Amino acid sequence: MPSIELRTRQSLALTPRLQQSVRLLQLSSLEFQQELRTALDTNPFLEYDSSETEDVALATASTGDEMGAMPATDTVATAEPDSLPADSGSSDTMESAGPDDVPGDFSGDYSSRSSTRQNGDSDGSDPAEWARSQPTLREQLHDSLRLYRLDDRDRAVARFIIEALDDDGYLRQELSDLADSVDLEPELTEDELLVALRLVQSLDRPGLGARSLSECLLLQVNALPEDTPGRDVAREIVEHHLERLARREQAELQKQIGCSADDLRVACALVRKLDPKPGNCYGRTEDNYVVPDVIVRQVRNKWAVAINPAVQPRARIHRMYAELFAQSAGASRSPLAQQLQEARWLIRNAQQRFDTIQRVAECIVAHQKAFFQYGEIALKPMVLRDVADELGLHESTISRATGNKYMATPRGIFEFKHFFPRELGTESGGTCSAAAVRALLKEMIAAENTRDPLSDVSLAKMLADQGVLVARRTVAKYRHLMKVPPAELRRQI
Repeated sequence: MPSIELRTRQSLALTPRLQQSVRLLQLSSLEFQQELRTALDTNPFLEYDSSETEDVALATASTGDEMGAMPATDTVATAEPDSLPADSGSSDTMESAGPDDVPGDFSGDYSSRSSTRQNGDSDGSDPAEWARSQPTLREQLHDSLRLYRLDDRDRAVARFIIEALDDDGYLRQELSDLADSVDLEPELTEDELLVALRLVQSLDRPGLGARSLSECLLLQVNALPEDTPGRDVAREIVEHHLERLARREQAELQKQIGCSADDLRVACALVRKLDPKPGNCYGRTEDNYVVPDVIVRQVRNKWAVAINPAVQPRARIHRMYAELFAQSAGASRSPLAQQLQEARWLIRNAQQRFDTIQRVAECIVAHQKAFFQYGEIALKPMVLRDVADELGLHESTISRATGNKYMATPRGIFEFKHFFPRELGTESGGTCSAAAVRALLKEMIAAENTRDPLSDVSLAKMLADQGVLVARRTVAKYRHLMKVPPAELRRQI
């Protein structure tokens, strides 16, 4: 028989404010800026502070290890706490230190201050404006094409071929497919495209416009002087025997070509000097940038951490709107009350986000001081739990605070996760980090004899001699991560 029964139970649930705090913490710096700008555009109680706008450099760099130039951008200044309504409290403003408030020499752009000190420029000009811009592959070929006297049709076809090249300088599409995709009157033929392709191949570096690796290397061999030693044998190799050369089948190559061992050795050395990707010698137009969340510098022999001012789009509660809303009748029941509360939550949670990131960054720097002094080889094994226990936070919070966050250091820009290498055992019973093992492998491979490169087994034995116990398959995995080919492909004759 159905009945009604009353039961009580306890459960945990995230409030809307906590949900927003968790979501903001796991965003990258660029995503956070976009999130805040969206809120500024949609919430009438949020505004930019235009009373004290400063030009702050936006520190950006490519997914490489080197620190690149950092173009400048504008950030929004922070409102003072006393400029808010009385009921909002000082926490309604996203307070952060401006460039002039950061200790040491943290102020300004991270990468351009050294050049400013050297040349004495103090007019605030952007050093990036003086940087030499390397032309891209297509820009260089278009410039070279202007030197040729061509009719409009031939010039248009040549430009079309240039635009069809990929970043490596290859033409990956078939000429028949290209002919179908061009709308010209009369219709474009494959012969016209082939003539235009030959012209493009002669515009700049030999090898550009090739349709295969064999053709790319052949164009470079043909461009060599006729008296170059091994030129004829090298031409035969790149035309018909590239696979055998890659497999190091020296005896079979000598038999197929019919040359002496000395001639084959000279030709193979000549082929290895050729560039399989000639397009990489030009500038790239890709925009793979990251914005560091924190900046680490050495100040008075101590490593100091500061939040990058450029990642903080600062905002404040709109004072006039908040006061008018507080004076209106029935304000607490108005839909605008929710927007005012969301504005306050956003500012407080954003400030909490920066505080958490800085605390985590300071803990990382404290644990990995040796890395900043000596490099990768000095990285210590560390896990998220170590930071969580030290800061009194949950491990999931540390995971969110380190995901998609970057640290600008004198050694380059690194993701926070880079400072958490896994632990490996040593012969003495101690531990070392996987990053340190990779650094050791890199040094060993760089110092090896190119005629007799080290195998994975030999590398594992050398690591064991230094007290690091690593299996051969682990060495192979680390070598693959470093994009180092196996010993057979590293051997040079």
